Amino acid sequence: MIFREQNFGKSQVEIFRFVENENTLQYIKAIKHELLLNVNDIVAVGTESFYATNDLYFTNGILKFVEPFLSLPWCDVVYYSPQTLQVVAGGFLIANGIKISPDKRHLYVSNIMKHKISVTNPVHELPISLTLEVDVGSVCDNIEVDHESGDLWLSCHPNGLKFMLSDPNDPPGSEVIRIENIFSENVIVASSVATQYGGKLLIGTVYQKALICDLKL
Repeated sequence: MIFREQNFGKSQVEIFRFVENENTLQYIKAIKHELLLNVNDIVAVGTESFYATNDLYFTNGILKFVEPFLSLPWCDVVYYSPQTLQVVAGGFLIANGIKISPDKRHLYVSNIMKHKISVTNPVHELPISLTLEVDVGSVCDNIEVDHESGDLWLSCHPNGLKFMLSDPNDPPGSEVIRIENIFSENVIVASSVATQYGGKLLIGTVYQKALICDLKL
């Protein structure tokens, strides 16, 4: 099991082994490195290897506060194994949640300032590059992957400003988004009206023909 710890701009990843017959955690080691600047999330791909997102570039408190307002694409994804530690993908405004596909080929990264989920090319094909970006229209925090269907479940903040202000008298909203078949092409664009009847959903569009779908309730 792998955990991350963040304190005053200094991050470290701690690795534990789960001893099942004792129901305990055995401490293995802590990993600290200058490339692990501001770790937000990690996804384990081995007993001592993982990918991690850095959600900010600066470590100074004041600079960290103003960085999101500067739109600097300096955040990245780092890969660690006992043999290497390197930046494998960059160009993120803020790299938040990260997960890997069930076949261990593609990384999913929440690029929250762009309101998108970024998908990489197969991770064994270095250098890693972004081959797909899915616009979800929300500030997506973390990602979970259904290891049977491959669907993505995203926990999101529909209004980023309200989330930052955290006003108890005007609290921020919340939404969960599900993405099925993330590599499929869009079947409809610019929807203008929708109605459901008898287990069917009929969608009309501005530019295209109508689309009828089966509803899963």
